[in-house]
Amino acid sequence: MRNDKVRAEQERDSLLIENKRLDVKLTELEASLAVMNQEMQGLLRDSTQRALMLRNTRSELDRMRRQFGDLQDAQESLLQGSARETTRLLHQLQETQKDLMTREDRLKEIERDLVEKETVLDKMSRDLDMRISRMNELESILARQDSLVNALHGKIASALRGFEGQGLSVYERNGKVYVSLQENLLFQTGSTVVDPAGARALRDLARVLEENPDINIMIEGHTDDVPVSPGARMHDNWDLSVLRATSIVRILLDNSSICQTRLLAGGRSEYMPLDDSRTPEARRKNRRTEIILTPRLDELFSILDSN
Repeated sequence: MRNDKVRAEQERDSLLIENKRLDVKLTELEASLAVMNQEMQGLLRDSTQRALMLRNTRSELDRMRRQFGDLQDAQESLLQGSARETTRLLHQLQETQKDLMTREDRLKEIERDLVEKETVLDKMSRDLDMRISRMNELESILARQDSLVNALHGKIASALRGFEGQGLSVYERNGKVYVSLQENLLFQTGSTVVDPAGARALRDLARVLEENPDINIMIEGHTDDVPVSPGARMHDNWDLSVLRATSIVRILLDNSSICQTRLLAGGRSEYMPLDDSRTPEARRKNRRTEIILTPRLDELFSILDSN
């Protein structure tokens, strides 16, 4: 039974860690999306500047070509002029040609850089779309899980409405549905045998759980801090809390076709009280059994593994 308790605590801790890991993963995806958006905006601005530079360079190139044509015309008209003027014009023509070639090379370089930037921008846009799609898928699954929890809460609350005010309460916390049953509804003091009224409530609950196969079921027994009388069957409150949990498991299984792999029984003894005071009222509240219902997270794990 201690091994069962350890495994129960380990599974609970594992689920808590997985829940935190999912929250961290979602935060990381959102931060990555923001960074990708900033990078894409930077590339768009850079591409705009490059396009403007390309347009200005082409305009300057056209002007240089016209100037070159004018110089050629001037050369033709001055062929009969002085040799010195002809040499000057030839030199100017050569410099113009050299500058024109330099500008054409620069223009080609700008065009290549612009093509590379557009390629990077396209790749980043596709990657961003893929990340957004995965984020939307993750949020959709989380929304479905929340919807499942809300619907389950409503069904259980409706099925157990007849036990309100008799030590039974149903509530949601951290994406889980809790069915809390006080000792007076389930057990006599120090006993592990479920009372008839408690058995009826558990049978009603079993019918709801049977219709929702995607819900995992954990039964936790809790006691107060008053020691039990040691006997052949139990030594302390640890034994009492675990044995009470297994008694409830058997009732759920005997009255439904719930798959046994969905169930987990464990005991908390006196170490997770609702009220730390030593009054009779506080001890009465602490003597309880909690049935914790958690949606399966297979789809979420599959998405995280694919990342």
